[in-house]
Amino acid sequence: MEFEPPPKPANANKPSLPARERPRRGRDSKWQTPPLAAPGGLAARDVAVSALFSVFVEKRAFDDVFTKAAATRNLEPRDRAFARLIAATVLRHHGELRAVIARFLEKPLPEHQGRLEQILLSAAAQLLFLQTPPHAAISLAVDQCRGDSSARRFDKLTNAVLRRVSEQRETLLTGLDAVELNIPAWLLARWTAAYGRDTAYAIGRASLTEAPLDLTVKTGPAAWAGTLGGIVMPSGSVRLAGAGRIEDLPGYDDGAWWVQDTAAALPVKMLGDVAGKDVADLCAAPGGKTAQLAAAGARVTAVDKSPGRLNRLKANLARLHLDAETAVADAAEFAPGRMFDAILVDAPCTATGTIRRHPDILLLKRDEDVAALAALQARVLASAALAVKPGGALVYCTCSLEPEEGSLQIGRFLSANPQFRRDRIDPASIGAVPAWFTAEGDLRTLPSHASDMPDGLTGLDGFFASRLVRQA
Repeated sequence: MEFEPPPKPANANKPSLPARERPRRGRDSKWQTPPLAAPGGLAARDVAVSALFSVFVEKRAFDDVFTKAAATRNLEPRDRAFARLIAATVLRHHGELRAVIARFLEKPLPEHQGRLEQILLSAAAQLLFLQTPPHAAISLAVDQCRGDSSARRFDKLTNAVLRRVSEQRETLLTGLDAVELNIPAWLLARWTAAYGRDTAYAIGRASLTEAPLDLTVKTGPAAWAGTLGGIVMPSGSVRLAGAGRIEDLPGYDDGAWWVQDTAAALPVKMLGDVAGKDVADLCAAPGGKTAQLAAAGARVTAVDKSPGRLNRLKANLARLHLDAETAVADAAEFAPGRMFDAILVDAPCTATGTIRRHPDILLLKRDEDVAALAALQARVLASAALAVKPGGALVYCTCSLEPEEGSLQIGRFLSANPQFRRDRIDPASIGAVPAWFTAEGDLRTLPSHASDMPDGLTGLDGFFASRLVRQA
């Protein structure tokens, strides 16, 4: 579908870039922190802009950089939530926001601009999507420019552009194709080839929405849904909308539940009854699936190559009052010296099924990542297969929508490992619906699934999972 921007107002004179000498190379990364007495809300916006600069320019993962930026400014919970909302909105709608801003520029922004683009995107997101009062969004954006050694010369440009956005904000998004502007062309082309155009666009639209909060509870999902004001999903997960700070919810301190998307909870269910069985969870951190296995009575060995991530897993298990053995190891070279009744492989992947929760994927992933990660997955799967007892089960899963990381991966594995066979799952046995399974019997959820639920409660993470059995 071709994108045709809405017509420009005849009397809209574009502000031009100031004709000043460009800053010397290397100055872009300098950021002058505004004084502590800065106007209310400026600190939150600074954190959002700083995190966005790290994603857009330095190509770093959003969760990591946001956590560090928020900790540096010691934000209150409310300001932290606002900063994260601004940044996540920009990441989801970066294509639309860039198209809007470009309408009011005579030429592209210069290469050496400091954080100018991120400041403009953040303020435009507030004006167009977050209903922020124009005066606050514009004046604080100008202040941010003046606080950046490389962007301060663009303060008048920032003021002029954002005033135009504010004046026309009721119509600026009209006619813009959110899917084509925000979903990378290579990714949309992949989805179209794999699922057809209509489904690809449905996936795209769903991926650009904010995900609800899903919880896996130890016991009594209906009771917890009542306590938390949520609903019970067919799989037994409890789903909430607009829940606020997770740590403030009833049951958090007691370890009664943990955060886990409904689709992410299904692969463990595909292992069946694991009570009393030896189960290895490969690439286990942060530990949602490990917690499921331990809560179901399995003797779990959680494996991850990152000591830091395993420490986080241990902390999560401690809050949940659950136990698991842990091991620092590369899953692609897993050699435990013993066999397991079942192994769960939650393989590293492009994570294109989780854009709702991680919108930085839209900016950080590349087409070539698919092949590289598929090769890694093949090594992890081959290594895991060696440690499955005869008659034991192996569940392979990824949160990717790409066939190379799902169905094609399993097809190649089965061709090379005739001692394994695919074991079909009855959808009802794990609280799933038939539409979430492929003709071959593998789990394949899409972000556009569960679309018939109330607003704010729709969608699933895109997951693939296959249950394989080692024949005796």
